[in-house]
Amino acid sequence: MDAWIWVVLGLIVIAVVAVLVMARVERRRRSEQRSKRLRNQFGTEYDRVVHGKSRKERRAGEADLEQRQSRRDQLDIHPLAPDVHDRYAREWAEVQLGFVDEPERTVRSAENLVEKVMADRGYPLADDFEGHAALVSVDHPHLVANYRSAHGIYERSMRHEADTEQLRSAIVAYRGLFDELLAEVAPAGDSVTAADSVTASSPEG
Repeated sequence: MDAWIWVVLGLIVIAVVAVLVMARVERRRRSEQRSKRLRNQFGTEYDRVVHGKSRKERRAGEADLEQRQSRRDQLDIHPLAPDVHDRYAREWAEVQLGFVDEPERTVRSAENLVEKVMADRGYPLADDFEGHAALVSVDHPHLVANYRSAHGIYERSMRHEADTEQLRSAIVAYRGLFDELLAEVAPAGDSVTAADSVTASSPEG
């Protein structure tokens, strides 16, 4: 075989290798960009789903987070009407007032009230709680862990297995999400807010 043929074959091999290397570098760059974007968006929820897992599990975890975002993008999340916003704020104040006398009932009421607000905002109530929490994590990633904790205490309260301090922490966690849901609305005038509704008898003292 002539020398020039070997030269051509060598150049072809080098070109193929270069293309493969560049493609690999580009895939890695895109993967790193995706990871950074998801980490910035989901914060601690990203760590819960992805951190410390194998490469295959990491890709699956990141795909799960992207699927959550895709499902969320298909929803019509809308603000509450001012009168509905104010009504919910008053309902929360009434819920908190009952904590001293009926803490278990108060936690159940808080769970139901948060679900009602989210439904009115446009979040569908999934058949399983984790499916619901997954949607919450897209818009409220810094609160979803507390929301899961509160729901766990709610479930224990249904079996009368939660003590008063746990019930108190559940109310505080529910209130964090509740306040944020209402804070995204800008009612006209001097509307009642969840923060203004806090009384001395609330679980936070």
